[in-house]
Amino acid sequence: MPKNSIKQIEQDEKKILKELSKNANKSINDIAKTLGFSRQKVWRIVKNLEKNNTIWGYAAVVDQEKINKKRYMMLMKRSNKPIGKEALDFIVSRDLASQVGKTGVEITSSSYMNGLYDWVVCFNTTDIRAAKNLVEKFNKLFAGYIIETHLLEEMFSTVSFGIENPEIEKFKDFFKV
Repeated sequence: MPKNSIKQIEQDEKKILKELSKNANKSINDIAKTLGFSRQKVWRIVKNLEKNNTIWGYAAVVDQEKINKKRYMMLMKRSNKPIGKEALDFIVSRDLASQVGKTGVEITSSSYMNGLYDWVVCFNTTDIRAAKNLVEKFNKLFAGYIIETHLLEEMFSTVSFGIENPEIEKFKDFFKV
């Protein structure tokens, strides 16, 4: 196979993405050394992956408990009512995320789904009251579009962003008899 074939480039990209998924803070030099690539090759591939939005950004995995926050998940089922342009533009603009950010709620992921629920929003905040306020805000803003919401509180994360919780042994505390 030629050194720069499309198939080889895709394989090299996947290897680099795998390394970045394990630790996004890993240096270009360390990735190059691990994979047996040149530093320049890794740098070029990472820059191309960023440019074409394969990599959207980098994030630290934070233990929310240590910063006095809790993690929640809101599940939403939408109605069959077509989403109007105004509501759709509002979602796409990300104005809601900036509005709720001012209240101490940090939306960490928001995804349109296929399955029992149509939308899942994961977020961090200080307590259940703030979480319930966010659910109410969504219900009011998207009245007519949402027919059901459920709020879940994360009790313990064993894996987050593919990284095992370094305090995994604490998980046993939830099952002590």
